[in-house]
Amino acid sequence: MKYKSQAVAKPYFVFALILFVGQIVFGLILGTQYVIGDFLFPAIPFNVARMVHTNLLIVWLLFGFMGATYYLVPEESQRELHSPLLAWVLFWVFAAAGTLTIIGYLAVPYAKLAEITGNHLLPTMGREFLEQPTITKIGIVVVALGFLYNVGLTVLKGRKTVVNIVLMTGLVGLAVFFLFAFYNPSALTLDKYFWWWVVHLWVEGVWELILASILAFVLIKTTGVDREVIEKWLYVIIAMALISGIIGTGHHYFYIGAPEYWLWLGSVFSALEPLPFFMMMLFAINMVRRRRRNHPNRAATTWAIGCAVMAFLGAGVWGFLHTLAPVNYYTHGSQLTAAHGHLAFFGAYAMIVMAIISYAMPLMRGRVANNAQAQKLEIASCWLMSIGMLLITLFLTGAGVHQVMLQRWPESGEALAFMATHDALAGWFWARLAAGGLFTLGLIAYLVSFFVPQREVAPTEDAEAQTAAA
Repeated sequence: MKYKSQAVAKPYFVFALILFVGQIVFGLILGTQYVIGDFLFPAIPFNVARMVHTNLLIVWLLFGFMGATYYLVPEESQRELHSPLLAWVLFWVFAAAGTLTIIGYLAVPYAKLAEITGNHLLPTMGREFLEQPTITKIGIVVVALGFLYNVGLTVLKGRKTVVNIVLMTGLVGLAVFFLFAFYNPSALTLDKYFWWWVVHLWVEGVWELILASILAFVLIKTTGVDREVIEKWLYVIIAMALISGIIGTGHHYFYIGAPEYWLWLGSVFSALEPLPFFMMMLFAINMVRRRRRNHPNRAATTWAIGCAVMAFLGAGVWGFLHTLAPVNYYTHGSQLTAAHGHLAFFGAYAMIVMAIISYAMPLMRGRVANNAQAQKLEIASCWLMSIGMLLITLFLTGAGVHQVMLQRWPESGEALAFMATHDALAGWFWARLAAGGLFTLGLIAYLVSFFVPQREVAPTEDAEAQTAAA
């Protein structure tokens, strides 16, 4: 670790992993409720468990992105963070707001929570993924502004690199598009139209810039490939991501009341969206093959390669499977959507956060890399979680195809009702729950790897030279 202020990333990483554990716990609860309907009812109803599960996903990834930014921006800018104290204050504000919001979901009925938090003054609650009370949303905006101020001044006063510029572009976009969470029109079509300006333009737009910049940073540090080569790849990837992703928002406008031309725009540009992920996969594999040095942190390299491959499968392949309008007519909102969402979020965003944690955490703990035993356990956890998530995705894909055949494909009265269809899919959901158990074992192994007794890993000559060159 070159700069003392990089240490402020540690609490963000630790809290991100705590929230990740919470997300998986509620994921297992949801998976169980799919097959045992009254599991933990009425203490944790399905709608509350799902709300907590998805909100924890968003918040822990945001903590991970913020920690990654606080770690890499000083190193890329070649100067200390503008205000480590502000970073700590914002951490506690964000952590408190997130924790109290989750407690609110679990402790009181949602309508009561809306009343307590004054939602009637500025109604923003009740929409999927944006269920947070208005006061929490305001807190998120305050944290985002303080965060951008802190890292922005650091970048402005220091060295400007492509990694920093792309990262800051993504972070500014993240903050700007979140403001649409406050726009809550009464017309349902208009509401859904602009709701996607948060949800889609986050996960299929500006978050991809954050992903690409973090991935580039990790590969620069672990492969020794010339920065100029990686930066050229980065420019091409983000250009393709923005060209396809912005107009690709149209694949969410199918059949919601939007104009018919979105059927064509959404289909054509969504068909292009796998390209930046395919290029990202080629980029990561090519950089590792061309590496000039063997960095002792093999686990971080494994996570980086795994992220690129799984992101292409989840966001690229599984996204394309049901993105064309004639196909989406039957699959929209089915278990195929859940299959795509699970693999895409894990591959693109969860894995890149774990990649930067894997690289940075040993350095913040005073060593270049963890010892061989800890790295073997961490690499095994990467495989277990990846295989578990692939199985979850495959079983949900099977359930989605089966669902379409039973419920949506028949043109006559032969189609099954929703609950009858759900009962027919029970086998798929049991298999998905078992795969979730395998994923949980991988997560446990990942957490245990942090507590393996360490013998100091001495920096190799190559690692020292690489650090100096970077």
